[in-house]
Amino acid sequence: MISEDIKLDYDDVLIIPGRSVVASRKIVNLETSVEFRGRIAHFNGIPIMAANMDGVGTFEMADRLKSRKLFTCLTKFHSAGDLIEFFSDDAARSDYCAPTIGISDDDWKHFKTVADHLGDKLRYACLDVANGYTERFVDCVDRFRRTFPSIALIAGNVVTPEQTVRLIEAGTDVVKVGIGGGSVCETRIKTGVGYPQFSVIMECVHAARRMGARIVADGGCSSPGDVAKALAAGADFVMLGGMFAGHPEGGGSIIDRYFRSEEVDKDGNPLIEKRQFVEFYGMSSKTANEKHFGGLQNYRSSEGRTVLLPLKPSLDETINDLLGGLRSTCSYVGARNLSELPKKAGFVRCSNTHNRVFEDLV
Repeated sequence: MISEDIKLDYDDVLIIPGRSVVASRKIVNLETSVEFRGRIAHFNGIPIMAANMDGVGTFEMADRLKSRKLFTCLTKFHSAGDLIEFFSDDAARSDYCAPTIGISDDDWKHFKTVADHLGDKLRYACLDVANGYTERFVDCVDRFRRTFPSIALIAGNVVTPEQTVRLIEAGTDVVKVGIGGGSVCETRIKTGVGYPQFSVIMECVHAARRMGARIVADGGCSSPGDVAKALAAGADFVMLGGMFAGHPEGGGSIIDRYFRSEEVDKDGNPLIEKRQFVEFYGMSSKTANEKHFGGLQNYRSSEGRTVLLPLKPSLDETINDLLGGLRSTCSYVGARNLSELPKKAGFVRCSNTHNRVFEDLV
């Protein structure tokens, strides 16, 4: 069976500008208010999530993003004791952070220890697997909802409306949509499985809306414009990994590399320039498997890549660039806030989104 419909990614569309009453970007309100059916959580903030990845979903990153009212899904490799201490020390963290849980028995015991200790201080959880289509995963969502009825659950990943509905019926509040589009993900290369991310959002958001649930677009964003397209397409949240990676708040060792400069000293010898990098990798990569699971099992393939990112000095600068882009998007289409953005925005299909003449010089 082949779906004949052409499916689209972020690079296949542009947002069409329209008549605007927004006099200045600075008056655009990027904060949203999101309630979850019968849960104690109530989100008031900017609907951007840091991914639950090494180098991104750290306590330090969560605190910096919380100060700007952005959300963080913590990696699942924090100890129970550290999670209990983290959420106990600052009540506001519960409004902008979610611990991550897998589907193994050990993952379940680990999370239950944290949840039982924190009680109402724990308002969100992220149930995360690469393949959200297994019966075991759906059963785990159902088990979570029956055990923790008051906690808002973010769960995925899937890419079709049908499975979005199944996860919502099982108890998911925010469905993570997207497979294979991440900057360090190789699932599409190794397996041939995936779905263009822009179309994923457009199709899954309607299924979620009909059931009173939400979606978070996970993967595929490489610029503020991509984030704007995701939100304009109807995503309630956008999850970012690579765009938040490379900052000191992400942890990890800083790696020094030395390069021969084009400049020379007084004797005509090339100057040596030191540059600093941070390792970043997909959570199904060989690197992640060696770090957390004792190595890559012989029945598995590495479905992620490992890269060295130039160390970025300022997380605030990255956030400002991202939020500034979103405000500008809203001003172009006449949206005074993010709630108006999907109603105001229209899209045009295109074969080229921007001029690439000087990209190799940046």
